[in-house]
Amino acid sequence: MARAAAAGRAVSGRHASALLATAAGLLSFGVAWGREPPHAVEEIDVVGTTPLGGAADAAAVPANVQAATAEQIRTSGAQDLAEFMKRAFAGVFVNEAQSNPLQPDVQYRGFVGSPLLGLAQGLAVYQDGVRLNEPFGDTVSWALVPESAIESVYLVPGSNPLFGLNALGGALSLETKDGFTSPGTKVELSGGSWSRVGLEAETGGSIDGRVSYFVTGSTLSDDGWRDFSPTDATQGFAKVGWRRAATSVAASVTYADTDLTGNGAAPVDLLARDRSAVFTHPDETKNALTLLALSVDHRLGSDVQLTGNVYSRRSDIDTLNGDGSDFAPCTASPGLMCEQDEDGEEEVLLDADGEPVEARAALSGGTLNRTSTRQTGSGAGLQAAWSGALAGRPNQLVAGVVYDRSDVSFGSSLELGALDATRGAVPGGVLVEDGFTRLDAETSSLGLYVSDVWSVSPALRLTLSARANRSRVALRDLLGDELTGTHEFRRLNPAAGLTLAVTDDTTFYASYSESSRTPSPVELTCADPDAPCRLPNAFLADPPLDQVVAKTIEAGVRGRAGGGDWHAGLFDTVNEDDILFVSAGALTNQGYFANVGRTRRRGLELAVRRSPSPRLGWFASYTLLDATFENAVRLPSPHNPDAADGEIAVAAGDRLPLVPRQLFKAGVRIEPTQKVALGADLLASGEQYLRGDESNLAEPLDGYALVNLHVEYRLDDKIGLFANVDNVFDSRYETFGVFGDAAEVLGPEFRNPRFVSPGGPRAAWIGVRLSF
Repeated sequence: MARAAAAGRAVSGRHASALLATAAGLLSFGVAWGREPPHAVEEIDVVGTTPLGGAADAAAVPANVQAATAEQIRTSGAQDLAEFMKRAFAGVFVNEAQSNPLQPDVQYRGFVGSPLLGLAQGLAVYQDGVRLNEPFGDTVSWALVPESAIESVYLVPGSNPLFGLNALGGALSLETKDGFTSPGTKVELSGGSWSRVGLEAETGGSIDGRVSYFVTGSTLSDDGWRDFSPTDATQGFAKVGWRRAATSVAASVTYADTDLTGNGAAPVDLLARDRSAVFTHPDETKNALTLLALSVDHRLGSDVQLTGNVYSRRSDIDTLNGDGSDFAPCTASPGLMCEQDEDGEEEVLLDADGEPVEARAALSGGTLNRTSTRQTGSGAGLQAAWSGALAGRPNQLVAGVVYDRSDVSFGSSLELGALDATRGAVPGGVLVEDGFTRLDAETSSLGLYVSDVWSVSPALRLTLSARANRSRVALRDLLGDELTGTHEFRRLNPAAGLTLAVTDDTTFYASYSESSRTPSPVELTCADPDAPCRLPNAFLADPPLDQVVAKTIEAGVRGRAGGGDWHAGLFDTVNEDDILFVSAGALTNQGYFANVGRTRRRGLELAVRRSPSPRLGWFASYTLLDATFENAVRLPSPHNPDAADGEIAVAAGDRLPLVPRQLFKAGVRIEPTQKVALGADLLASGEQYLRGDESNLAEPLDGYALVNLHVEYRLDDKIGLFANVDNVFDSRYETFGVFGDAAEVLGPEFRNPRFVSPGGPRAAWIGVRLSF
């Protein structure tokens, strides 16, 4: 097959032309609700330059920080934070790999923060200075973020070393509400497509301006638009605070309990017959979280500010994954079950007691993979900020120390079973001897950082910063010694940048930054190409991996004009010793982690936001992104039709899979009366290559375009009605693809190896908001 063009095709799909025409029409009207488009990106006055909140003027930050408030998220029509960023933040894209709204793979500039093991995690996420990335795999469980508690969100681009490990492509910092800033009581009830019902409530206030309280909770339940895909999620958050002139203290608790079913990619031939069909099921993930946090802020005079926090976090994750089976009745040993080794030779399968497994129908055709992950973590941070003068010019120096540690207990099992008429895995009651894993992991990380912002002149500001990291990962195999080992990583990451105010309304910026990511426990225990893993279910070897080092250069210009903001920037990030999950073996989720050399993500970002009057406004952004391999490498991809002997040859310049080259977003809102507000937004994405097609030889996933509508009607100051319609034109699209073997489960007529995760169809929800 001829190599597909790397430049990417124009956005395609049944309604692409109509949608782009709609976008042009929306932008020409340029209308908004209020003084600014509630779901547009705003340029902020103060930016948290560290997780603990070291502040600097936005004009001094040598990067394009994007920000949003709770009100902007609420009025956007987005269900949650990930959906909002997908619609409104430049450079953010979401792969719907699991087809579950609470299990998104959130990308920013080609770096991902995902709840799924097996992806090259590259975003650091913080809530009130507490790191949310899970210690076992650096994953981000978006379903555990207390959506109704978010006061503001900041997306910091580049390899900012101050945000510590895993901030390869960016960092997301969330600030939560308190009773001082969010007084009153609010309730929201909604329902609609797929039997979805959501309830959200909050109340807050203060006593004598010194003591504050805030409590919020939410629950969401729906049946899912695909078969056998229900979702249930409950979240809670509470915070109490105390403050006086120089000191403030806040204590909070975050709670979440979710039961998510996302049955993921299915063969294209199956989806052609039934768009809602799933390949095998169930694929269930249960999460439970308790996070306790305490923060203190104290000002020593007018020049020194001390900030500190401590936290304790417990996260439990249980998974149940029903799959097809690699096991079959033996030919050389009739009456017994066998598996094939890497040379194709039969080996008799043994059960948990070491006895041969008898061949019978209840044990043929299906498997049930179960995992249990118990993660407890704690940590503390202390930061000091000095404001003064250097050589007679204003200067701000920030220094801090952060320590995090965690204990992880992981276990997995593999049970034989059969597939019923719906391809649901039915347990057969026999556990496989080699399917057990019992692993304890202990991780610790110490970070020391410093940052200085110096006003060289009234127009020129220079920023220098660095962070020294020392990390340790200790693994203990409870069933043997194959996984046991200790790994230590050290790294000093620097950064430098400058901003130059060309005019009162225009600023030029440029920066260089480095950050790193140490291999996580899951990567270190699943890194042997001779023993691929069934993620997230089994880990079979412990060869070392090198830490990933990201180096970013970016430059741009931003400004204010005509009642709005605009930005144009270039960025270039190179990952050295990048770690990717390499597909291997017979199943779509089987493979191993490997250092694949250098990868690069470089591109262009353009954004504009206009609010020419209190009742009209619009925004638009465009991202051009080249995410490529920078060196030749051979990778296994046994189901890729272009593979030779089960391998593909990746050349320098080949695009990374599942990363669109082009991304366009636009939004518009209008408030024709004091009671009515209307809004619409457009997302248009370019094509993506499938996982397993790192050589870019197969047909990519088509680009697509989506339009969403939202409307709100205010009965009075206390009661408001709203309606949201997603994917108005009911476009058919896919955001995730991989190669697999469908014939073993579905029969010989299903020979197409392409598996894709379909995007959701048109859906609508209505609701009511009450304020007291």
